[in-house]
Amino acid sequence: MTQKLDDTRTILRGFTGSFTSATISLLLYRLTLSIVQTFAEKPLATDNQTALNIAAAVRTLVMGLSALATFVFGFAALGLFLLSLQILGKKLFGGDKGSVES
Repeated sequence: MTQKLDDTRTILRGFTGSFTSATISLLLYRLTLSIVQTFAEKPLATDNQTALNIAAAVRTLVMGLSALATFVFGFAALGLFLLSLQILGKKLFGGDKGSVES
C-alpha cells in the first residue's frame, strides 16, 4: 500500500504541479489587476439607483471570484511545494521515524 503511494507522490510531480499552479496563479493575478483597473477607470453612465446597485454587486462578484481563484491556485502551489520539500527531506535524511501508518 505504501509503495503505491510513494509511486504516485514523487518529488518531480510535486515540483511540476507547484510550478504549474504558481504560473496559473500569476496569470490570474494579472487578470485580476486588469479587471480591477478596468472597473476603476470606467464609471457607470446611469442615474438609476437600482442599476447602480446591481452593477456594483456584479463588479464586486467578478472581482471577488477572480481574487478567490488567484489565491486558491497560489495556496495550492505553496502546498505542493512544501509537500515536495517534505518528501525530499524524508528521502535525503531517511525519515520514516515517527510516522504514523493507517
